[in-house]
Amino acid sequence: MESLSDYINSEIRFADESLKKGDSKAAFEHLERAHVLGQAITYEHTRIHWRMLKLGWKKKDFREIFGQLLRIIGASTKTPFGIYPTGNTGGSNVWFFRRMPIAEDLKQILDTVKNS
Repeated sequence: MESLSDYINSEIRFADESLKKGDSKAAFEHLERAHVLGQAITYEHTRIHWRMLKLGWKKKDFREIFGQLLRIIGASTKTPFGIYPTGNTGGSNVWFFRRMPIAEDLKQILDTVKNS
């Protein structure tokens, strides 16, 4: 059985592969999926926001850059206390504390890992 980190790393690999193909939209979508999976773990949550920041920088998307800087601070200081909105995809186009529905395949992964 795979660990949650394995699933997160898989989404990050898909993001990297998408970037190599020049598809930054798909890359960001994979980072969003990684974010949903990793947002309860301080290291993973912060690491994924860092990756989102790097992608925003690459695209020269100043809204994303600023939003990710704020989210990195939040992820590193709030996650250890369990303060994060479940399902939130982590991009600057979404309010920090907005809870969002979790995609069914990601919900299954989270349930499987939690119950193992």
